[in-house]
Amino acid sequence: MDTYTMAAAGLPALGWALHGSLLLRRLSNARRDPLTGLHTRAGWTARADHLLAKHANALVLLVDLDDFKAVNDTHGHAAGDTVLTATARRLSGWCGRHGIAARLGGDEFAAIITDPAHTAGLQALRAALDEPVTHHGIALPVSASVGHCHRDELQVPVLTDALSAADVSMYAAKGHGRRNSR
Repeated sequence: MDTYTMAAAGLPALGWALHGSLLLRRLSNARRDPLTGLHTRAGWTARADHLLAKHANALVLLVDLDDFKAVNDTHGHAAGDTVLTATARRLSGWCGRHGIAARLGGDEFAAIITDPAHTAGLQALRAALDEPVTHHGIALPVSASVGHCHRDELQVPVLTDALSAADVSMYAAKGHGRRNSR
């Protein structure tokens, strides 16, 4: 086979390899929130479902920022973006290597911790999430409602049930005023 024939035969293979690489990059980008770098709902759900089934001590969290709209309305969307990225960094830091965090959309976040004994307690997370965020020299007040569900509280350890229970817990915390968690 001459060089020309080999090159002609290799071009389609090179094209498919490049195409596959681009598709993988797009898929990866679709599973990450561009603002916070956290997993999106789609990217997080499959991993969280697997972790919940595999780890008996798993803890599922939902986090919702309190009065987030007021930050955007008063200080602008750039300030809101700063609050979102700070929240993502704090939640991800709290999870550490024992879990994964996600931005589900808007000002709602989720996380799953595979072994809560290796993280600081929920009070430490709440305290971290309630720290003011500085934007252009202005300290923005931040608070979050945190709901959670332990795997052992579920009759069947499936993510949809864990998220529903964490959602009920989160709204119960909201019902008790700002800066709460249940």
